[in-house]
Amino acid sequence: MYWRGNLPRTLQGAGFTEGSKIKKDQSKASVNIYNPIKRIYALKKGEILRRLKEFKNLWFRGDEEIFAELAFCILTPQSKAKVCWEAIERLRGKSLLLRGSAEEIKEEIRYVRFKNKKTEYFLKARNFFSKNGRVCMKSILSKFKDIHKCREWLVKNITGLGYKEASHFLRNIGFGEKIAILDRHILRNLKELGIIEDVPESLSRSKYLDIEKRIIAFSRQIDIPFSHLDLLLWYKETGEIFK
Repeated sequence: MYWRGNLPRTLQGAGFTEGSKIKKDQSKASVNIYNPIKRIYALKKGEILRRLKEFKNLWFRGDEEIFAELAFCILTPQSKAKVCWEAIERLRGKSLLLRGSAEEIKEEIRYVRFKNKKTEYFLKARNFFSKNGRVCMKSILSKFKDIHKCREWLVKNITGLGYKEASHFLRNIGFGEKIAILDRHILRNLKELGIIEDVPESLSRSKYLDIEKRIIAFSRQIDIPFSHLDLLLWYKETGEIFK
C-alpha cells in the first residue's frame, strides 16, 4: 500500500495560494498515483464513518469524557498515541483523571515521554477548566461558533497545545470537518502525494494553515471528504484506525 519512486507534483508547492484551483485535466500518470488511496478508502469508508460518528457522540457524553480527550492530546507530542491513551484509561480507572495529584498523575503516565512537563500541562488544563470543583468544558467550548477561532483560543490558552494537538482534540470531540491534524504520519503521506515538498522540521502557524489549505484542495480533487482523509492516511501509515 506504499508508493515507490518519484511522484509527479500535481500541486504547485510553494506557489499554492488560497485562491488557487487544481487543474482538472490531470495526466493519466497523476491519476494513477491516487488509485491506491482511493482503493483503500473504498475498503475502509464504513469504518471511518463509524469512527467519526463515535467522535461526534462523545460531545454528548459529558465534561469528563471531553477532558479525557484534551488530556490525551496534551500527552501525545513525541509519544505514541496508544501509550498515551492507555495512560488516560489508567487514570480514569483509578478515578485520578479529575482528582489525581501531581505525583499520582506522573506515576500513571510514566511511559509517556516528558512525563514531568506533561503532568504540569495536564494539571494546568484541569485547573483552567475547573469551576466550583468540577471540570466544565462544554459550556466554554460551545460559545465558539467558528471552529478555527476555537482552535486559536485553545492554542493561546492551554499550555502544551499547538495547532496539531488542538486540532486533534477538536476532531476527537466531533468538530474535525474543517481542520487538519498534521502529525508525522500525515506529513509523510502528504510528501509522497506531492502536496508538500518536504516534511517540515517544525510548523509555524502560517505554515500549518498553508498545508491545511492544500489538503482541503487535495480532498476535493480526489473526491474524498476532508474529515475522512486524516483517518484514511493514518490507516495507510499504521494499518489501523485509532484516535
